[in-house]
Amino acid sequence: MTSLDKPNTPEPAAAPSGPSEDQKAVTQAALFDAFGGIRGTVETMLPGLLFVMIYTINKDVKLSAIAAGAFAVLLVIVRLLRKDTVKHAFSGVFGVGVGVAFALFTGSAKGFYLPGMIYGVGLGVAFTVSALVGFPLLGVILGPVFKENLSWRTRNPGRKKAYVKASLAWGLIFLAKYAILFPLYWWGDATQLGWVLIALKLPPMVLAVYFTWVFLAKAPPPIDVIAEWEAKEAAAGKSGA
Repeated sequence: MTSLDKPNTPEPAAAPSGPSEDQKAVTQAALFDAFGGIRGTVETMLPGLLFVMIYTINKDVKLSAIAAGAFAVLLVIVRLLRKDTVKHAFSGVFGVGVGVAFALFTGSAKGFYLPGMIYGVGLGVAFTVSALVGFPLLGVILGPVFKENLSWRTRNPGRKKAYVKASLAWGLIFLAKYAILFPLYWWGDATQLGWVLIALKLPPMVLAVYFTWVFLAKAPPPIDVIAEWEAKEAAAGKSGA
């Protein structure tokens, strides 16, 4: 019952306890689009899996490499026929093609894995250094996906901080992964290296994407510079009419 001799003061609204569910959903969808989702990651694993399976059975580098390359091309063709997004499939087939070329040129099964390993170490270094110098690579990659481009650098410090943390996470995860793989490349056999590489393909990627989602979901929302530009163009058109 409301007292008549006391003012009825409304209780203050509770402060939001964290990011909205909409913001989390948008962040998740954008990350899946940027990194290809589980399907895209699995598809990048399959040619390498086929290579190591064939090589484990018959030790034929040429047959293993050609089969892996042909299968990677087949995955792209299937996506084209289904009218699915092919940007991740094309990047995958390019990586497989370079590995196939190295394997055929060197005559060594380890040659199939070397280009991807060098590329992975390079990415790990790039992510780490970019985070340390305050120009996080992940912000450059994801900025266009969130329609914020590079506005986070000067206009959204909370978001820049999230990109720094996420880029550092990617860098450290990549470097840890290849700290395991390169000793196997140098001292292990090709079959062992192949199976360990396949086993380490998906978990580090999932972990890195998860950390990215955690940091960005808690960050301020992106500034839609595309919408800002369109609004300015519309205002300019009205004033000039």
